Amino acid sequence: MTNFTDLGLTPKLLESITAVGYETPTPIQEQAIPLVMEGHDVMGLAQTGTGKTAAFGLPLVHKLMQEEIRPKPKGVRALILAPTRELVNQIADNLRQYVKKTPIWVNVVIGGQSINKQAQALARGTDILVATPGRLLDLADRKALYLDTATFLVLDEADQMLDLGFIHSLRQISKMLGTPRQTMLFSATMPKQVEDLSKAFFE
Repeated sequence: MTNFTDLGLTPKLLESITAVGYETPTPIQEQAIPLVMEGHDVMGLAQTGTGKTAAFGLPLVHKLMQEEIRPKPKGVRALILAPTRELVNQIADNLRQYVKKTPIWVNVVIGGQSINKQAQALARGTDILVATPGRLLDLADRKALYLDTATFLVLDEADQMLDLGFIHSLRQISKMLGTPRQTMLFSATMPKQVEDLSKAFFE
């Protein structure tokens, strides 16, 4: 049986995993983590509650730590898009547990909160930005952040983002991102719309 120490994650990350009580990887983690670590794009079918955040979050943090660079002012090194405020906050809470023993900085951008405060938080640069598409575009329009520095992209609950009408926003965002980049897309279902959307993001 695979355990997290077999997956090649850094000792600091393994300490964080132990602290949050992770013991054995779930199937999506066991399959996705090695692929992400090797630099592959990943498209995964996974239901909520299967450990998706760790499946992309752990190898993402590992790779950002390996690069040993700081984000530029207003720059973003990794972008995670999710359909709802609740999911964005949940992803960010998990990521902050993973990065506790690292210099990696996690920021959140969602509607319903002060856009000026969010712009101030982004000014210093962000390692991992977790965002809803609409508020992200509002901040990009204000030149409060730059996405062309992002070399990692995660789309979580892609089918739900399409159901909520984010297709136009997602296509706009795809044009702002830097290349080359590593892309991870997770969805509970894989309708044709999700497949079509993936073509805009997988370079």
